[in-house]
Amino acid sequence: MHLVVGLGNPGKTYQHTRHNVGFMVVDQLAAAHSIAVTKKRFDCLWGTGDVGRHRVLLAKPQTFMNRSGQAVAAIVAYFKLAVQELLVIHDDLDLDFGKIKIVRGGGTGGHRGVRSIHEALEEDRYLRVKVGIGRPKFSESAEGYVLSPWYDDQRDLVAEIVDSAAEGVTAIFTDGLEKAMTAVNARDSLLSAS
Repeated sequence: MHLVVGLGNPGKTYQHTRHNVGFMVVDQLAAAHSIAVTKKRFDCLWGTGDVGRHRVLLAKPQTFMNRSGQAVAAIVAYFKLAVQELLVIHDDLDLDFGKIKIVRGGGTGGHRGVRSIHEALEEDRYLRVKVGIGRPKFSESAEGYVLSPWYDDQRDLVAEIVDSAAEGVTAIFTDGLEKAMTAVNARDSLLSAS
């Protein structure tokens, strides 16, 4: 069993914000692989299914971003998962808008959801799929920016970014980690490619 967690904040207020791109990718994976993410337990919405030949549990913590770790730790403990079986999908300010990057371990980059998971698991060697949202163009604070809807010139590309990230996650399970990392990490951001 592999646990794939998309980070975000619950509720309609945050539904279309940059910080919820992890939720969007999990929703896309659920649709692509016919997995119902409707069970409620562990402070999560979750469901299980198959991606390639791998059994996967998709989850969206409902604890709000800063406490994502408590939900992730609860699922990891219940299913007795190793840290190597965890993959977390989240937004990243330090990646150009539309750039996707697969990494294992490393720092939090100031991301409070990732920090919460690091602290709850006392571990950082899990896989992460970082979805680049870029830096604010205007005078917004970083916190205001991540909790705001996409800029008008970004909005039309969000579905493509979400698809690309979901394809990257799928590739990890179907093609293997090394091949997926090589392919995904070499791609340009959508803006530089267009």
